[in-house]
Amino acid sequence: MNDLFDLTGKVALITGGTHGIGMAIGKVLGQAGAKICVNDLSEEKLESCKTDYKAAGIDVFTVVFNVTDEVDVDKGVSIIEKEVGFIDILVNNAGIIKRIPILDMAVDDFRQVIEVDLIAPLIVAKRVAPSMIARRCGKIINMCSMMSVYGRSSVSAYASAKGGLKLLTANMCCEWAKYNLQINGIGPGYIATSQTEDIRLNGHPFNDLVMTRTPAGRWGEPEDVGNAALFLVSKASDFVNGHVLYVDGGILANFGYVKGENELSL
Repeated sequence: MNDLFDLTGKVALITGGTHGIGMAIGKVLGQAGAKICVNDLSEEKLESCKTDYKAAGIDVFTVVFNVTDEVDVDKGVSIIEKEVGFIDILVNNAGIIKRIPILDMAVDDFRQVIEVDLIAPLIVAKRVAPSMIARRCGKIINMCSMMSVYGRSSVSAYASAKGGLKLLTANMCCEWAKYNLQINGIGPGYIATSQTEDIRLNGHPFNDLVMTRTPAGRWGEPEDVGNAALFLVSKASDFVNGHVLYVDGGILANFGYVKGENELSL
């Protein structure tokens, strides 16, 4: 059974893997034997993340490039291919969110979220996939969201991007599965990260909503998402394709309208 989840020798690129869920995925895959590569726009963040990876016993390879720029992506991936090896696993994790009501949102802000959350995964996958196709093996995870399937107040751009990413994942599967590539998505639920700490610890009403509507009765841990990623990049998922795995403690199974919840946007 251990062989199913053994990633020894595999090269994994996790975009934006310097913190949070991305780092949790990087640590889990690294502990399974993968050679972990992460990118960011910030040299400082890349340098800082090395300490956290090292504490987990992982020697991470870092490179600066902008996931929304085709030329920059090509340069960054070329560096990885030269210094580490051809990419076997791609996790399109880099993303942003802007919580602005539609009528107040500038088109440029909407466009930026679409660029980072939807177009960037296409750019990076297009650069990485040809090598995978040539070798007839590869795993791609696109980080989707519960908002790939439902909307919430003030996150129109994010939900639009993540909904599009779900269908992009399906279309990548339709075109590339015949080359033995598995392309799937992960839709995290509400995860206990530094970004949600204030909401979780300070009696915020949204914490009550999450706790009462999540059947598991808790916030998810970053490692919960990392473990799901391990399944999707391992041999165990070789016939799982075009699927979005929601790591949400069951909240999508239980998420209906609650009076006043639209005013509790996260």
